[in-house]
Amino acid sequence: MLCGLRRRSKRNVGRARKLNVVSLKGKVFSGTGEGKEYVRLAWVKKQIEQKVGFTPYVGTLNIRLTDESILKKRLSIKGSSLQIVPAAGCCRGKLYKALLSGGVEAAVVIPEVPDYPENVLEVVSSENLRKKLKLNDGDTVELGIIL
Repeated sequence: MLCGLRRRSKRNVGRARKLNVVSLKGKVFSGTGEGKEYVRLAWVKKQIEQKVGFTPYVGTLNIRLTDESILKKRLSIKGSSLQIVPAAGCCRGKLYKALLSGGVEAAVVIPEVPDYPENVLEVVSSENLRKKLKLNDGDTVELGIIL
């Protein structure tokens, strides 16, 4: 499962360390297209490339979290995000490395806008996640946010 993942530290090449991963669950839903427009912005795309190491597919996978996952998210991820620093007149964002079921590398983007729903995650990857994982609205997905 996601919590058992390990990675190597650059300083201790021979010793693996356990990742701190918060497992969250939710259902896929269709959004309004605003996440797609956000990821399409050149300065957002560049920062995602620099901070998580992949060029994002233009589009997001929208996930509506379960009540239990909202609580886990609230308690676990404060202060541990990478920051998306805005261009003039645009909103900041929080960025978290993540893994989807099956080990698909991804990132969670949380725009810092008033009244952004606490139960929604916008997930980006280098590929169209709906196609890659054969997902439809209402499908349940699990992802791990890497802290």
